[in-house]
Amino acid sequence: MEKPVVVAMVVGKYVGGGVESVVLNYYRFINKKNVQFDFIFDSDSIDIPYKEIESLGGKIIICPPYQKIFKYISFLKKLFKEKKYEIVHSHINTLSVFPLFAAKKAGVPVRIAHSHSTSNKKEWKRNIIKNILRHFSKIYANVYFACSKEAAIYQFGKKAFMSGKIHIINNAIDIDKFKYDEEKRNTIRKELKISEECLLIGHVGRFVTVKNHDFILNLFKEVHSQNKKTKLVLVGQGPLFNHISDEIKMLGLDDSVILTGQRKDINSLYSAMDLFILPSLYEGLGLALIEAQASGLKCIASTMVPQEANVGNLVEYIPLEEKELWKRELTNCKADRVLCDNIIIKNGYDIKTEAKKLENYYIRSTNKKR
Repeated sequence: MEKPVVVAMVVGKYVGGGVESVVLNYYRFINKKNVQFDFIFDSDSIDIPYKEIESLGGKIIICPPYQKIFKYISFLKKLFKEKKYEIVHSHINTLSVFPLFAAKKAGVPVRIAHSHSTSNKKEWKRNIIKNILRHFSKIYANVYFACSKEAAIYQFGKKAFMSGKIHIINNAIDIDKFKYDEEKRNTIRKELKISEECLLIGHVGRFVTVKNHDFILNLFKEVHSQNKKTKLVLVGQGPLFNHISDEIKMLGLDDSVILTGQRKDINSLYSAMDLFILPSLYEGLGLALIEAQASGLKCIASTMVPQEANVGNLVEYIPLEEKELWKRELTNCKADRVLCDNIIIKNGYDIKTEAKKLENYYIRSTNKKR
């Protein structure tokens, strides 16, 4: 039997975000006899799941952070040459130009640039660099992936998208893992001291500007002033965690807002929630929104989140400017669950099916048969 195709997965900084979750989800369900991943993480990553990756047969390679650009490129070029990878798959959006430059110099035949994000005018400082780099996105890549139409057009351009050159790779999930579970609901609500009659509004995401936590807090303050039987749970970690913690105290919401930090049982937390909100400034897709729908949660998202994320027909999109409409929807929400497994599967977000498709692509691209 032939050896498996080994794919160099350039993931960047592991910080427990959505991109890392997507890559790990695919690795969990891909056939390891046919395809294996070498995970390449920056040295300033946090909480890399060594145990799980290695137990599945994967390898972890630590490289210099991309901020040290010359060391970064030199390290990757040497690595790609020594390992003789047939595929380098980069997940770091517009920054993919750097690892794929190294891959081309090392003679790697299949070089995949994967777009997971877009941008927002409010992040103008970051956009200066992103907008410069995205013009180079197609120079060293010869395969283009994206998680949504918006992410594809943002990084590779409308012409490339319309030509059919970009493969949409769905941010698929393990639907069974995120199904609503009454026992998990009761356990988590007991842990968080949430009474059954209390409406629990939830959000999952890194504490970074794009997730718009300030908007969530100010919105919740108004909702809570009208209905004291409401609480808010914010799941995640990130550079703005302390800022948001201080904001909660300043708004007098200490008793009604719960910060869980990073959790490994996010699936259980969805079962405990009654409503999910995602008022992001922008999203490549919005993985948490898909997970929430798998749990049967009604979701409210900003219009900056792609419509493609409405995989279970449970998302209502509201412009961020329409704050009164957000408040009305949260105030009038009823804690109903809707089972939508079949819809999510039909829309192509079942990891068991999608992992097989990605596996087949890797094998075809290296001209190997299994």
